[in-house]
Amino acid sequence: MICHGCKSQNTHMFLSLGSTPLANAFLREEQLATTEPSYPLDVYYCNDCGLVQIGYLVPPELLFPENYPYVTSMSQTMKAHFADLVDSIVSEHSPSKDGIIVDIGSNDGTLLSNFLKYDYKVLGIEPATNIARLAIENGVDTVSVFFGEESAKKVREEKGQASLILGTNVFAHVGDLDSVLRGVTHLLSDDGMFVIEFPYLVDMAEKMEFDTIYHEHLRYFAVRPLVVLFERFGMGIVNVKRTSVHGGSMVVYTKKGSDSSAPSVVQAIELEKKAKLDSLKTYESFSKSVATVKTQLRELLQQLKDKGATIAGYGAPAKGNTLLNYCEIGTETIDYIVDSTPFKQGCYTPGTHIPVVDESRFHSTPPDYALLLAWNFEEEILRKEDQFQQNGGKFIRPIPKPEII
Repeated sequence: MICHGCKSQNTHMFLSLGSTPLANAFLREEQLATTEPSYPLDVYYCNDCGLVQIGYLVPPELLFPENYPYVTSMSQTMKAHFADLVDSIVSEHSPSKDGIIVDIGSNDGTLLSNFLKYDYKVLGIEPATNIARLAIENGVDTVSVFFGEESAKKVREEKGQASLILGTNVFAHVGDLDSVLRGVTHLLSDDGMFVIEFPYLVDMAEKMEFDTIYHEHLRYFAVRPLVVLFERFGMGIVNVKRTSVHGGSMVVYTKKGSDSSAPSVVQAIELEKKAKLDSLKTYESFSKSVATVKTQLRELLQQLKDKGATIAGYGAPAKGNTLLNYCEIGTETIDYIVDSTPFKQGCYTPGTHIPVVDESRFHSTPPDYALLLAWNFEEEILRKEDQFQQNGGKFIRPIPKPEII
């Protein structure tokens, strides 16, 4: 396959998670008897620029349908994180109020709403119409369209240039990176800034976060391949910051006409070299460890079931469906999955067909064990479900090594 970052054909597949349904394609009861489409979930490493990416690109209109189930504001962790991110951007970089602030993949406007208190003009770009409506109801100006070169030209024509463009947990989802970056360079003012955030490959490799691999996440970024990518569009990385959100993420700040020689950038690339992210052997070892986690998790759950224990899942994130499908864990093991997102409640997980219920079920008939599928929100969940633990209930953390908390 051709590398999405540097256009090299010198790529190598190192991990296959099988053919799986789309991680956010939750089913209604009447759909359970139908045949679910599934797609290869194979992961490649580029031997030239070091980009890690999946090989099969599902059309974006299938990945991000009109009725998308993820709502940012349902997570207190993400609300707090975005508030802190906005405060730091405003205090450290003071984006010009002459331009608009644009968020690509803005969801329900949670991030952009934090700019309103600073009197900025904001615009969300959100292709899922149901989520875009939520943002508008929340007072955040939003257009329902996929961001790319053409839509960026239309936004500039109607709204003017942007002093700041953000892409938090969306840049890794983009199929046509060239079109998006052409759109960014067209819409962004010459002194503006483009800020992206994504799960960091260093954390993914060290913590065995293989369940973050699904069809929406087309790429798994480190800083080194991003330097190569942005250089192709006359941009440079001026700063990077690691954060703890989503199991370990990186915030990358870029500008037009800049190089990527900032100390934080150099330090990040050195960290990646020490982690041997520039070696195919690292990824081949990662693949073997993924298979080990599958074996260990299945054995642990089977041991508990053999003892008569009841097990539920906690959280129905997309990553959870990668874990369940790859590890072949279904209704024979998991009774139900509890999730606070209304769009998911009353549905069934793709592939494994486990019912997703609201929190009242978890509290009225608690299981003996809860598999922490939303492990990236572990602290928030453990605080929230303290009573469950006090009553003898236990959580199971699936990665980096399956264990009972």
